[in-house]
Amino acid sequence: MTVVVCGEAMLLMLAEPGVPLERATAFRRSIAGAESNVAAGLARLGHDVRWIGRVGADPAGRSVLAMLRADGIDTRHAVVDPGAPTGLLVRDSHPSRAIDVQYYRAGSAASRLAPEELAPEMVSGARIVHVTGITPMLSDSAHQATLRLFDLAREAGALVSFDPNIRLKLGSPEQWRERVAPLLGRADIVLAGQDELELLGVDPARLDGLVVVKHRDKSATLGEARQEAFPVTLVDPVGAGDAFAAGFLSGLLRKEPYETCLREAAAVAALVVQCVSDTDGLPDRAGLDRALASFTEAGETVHR
Repeated sequence: MTVVVCGEAMLLMLAEPGVPLERATAFRRSIAGAESNVAAGLARLGHDVRWIGRVGADPAGRSVLAMLRADGIDTRHAVVDPGAPTGLLVRDSHPSRAIDVQYYRAGSAASRLAPEELAPEMVSGARIVHVTGITPMLSDSAHQATLRLFDLAREAGALVSFDPNIRLKLGSPEQWRERVAPLLGRADIVLAGQDELELLGVDPARLDGLVVVKHRDKSATLGEARQEAFPVTLVDPVGAGDAFAAGFLSGLLRKEPYETCLREAAAVAALVVQCVSDTDGLPDRAGLDRALASFTEAGETVHR
């Protein structure tokens, strides 16, 4: 595997666009989860990806695994837990008002991730191991598993990519600072929002490795390189950060200059926010190339 991701994957029930969650009567089934979103993005861009995680022995878990496999993601190390359910995320979708997101993950199979379940062969040969701050915040055992994942990646010679991906429904700012802030210092690649760094009390200038900062104006910087967001019609902002991570890591894996990595990251994010689910807008390689041409070059934008 080129990339290994480890984390939570949930069944997503997405309300019909524009209808508040409390009034919605029609829902669309999909998949949600920060790491699984990144896995799908990288797989569609042509990279070999493995997902490590846990689901319940229930219809939701079978659906999640099927959707991951449909994108060509290796799930051979996924744990199916007969004693805990697959997590569920229910939300609405609207381009110009606050989106209501409800998580049902307490006691889920994903929260039972434990360090003893992770073995060296799971990351052997990987160039990048990606995880987010959500995973260590799920439970004490998931926190310990995240620490072990960092150690296994080091032993395998893989780069560790880390996105704080702060969700305050999982814990207070103090809890995030305690568990997640130290992990930024251990990562080789950090993809973090300016607001996340401020909440965690982390100065990006003091971090080693590559530090990509996503600013409040939607631009992103890596050292002297800067990329503005591409102007598109926003349909749903959820999943933009994971899409950005997938585009950036894809560029790194292909050894592109940082400017190219940032440009492709911004393009993947721009495609995702034009669709209602976390993964519908994730492009394949040809789709990303066409999008970049339409964003950066004048001319025909219809692919015939």
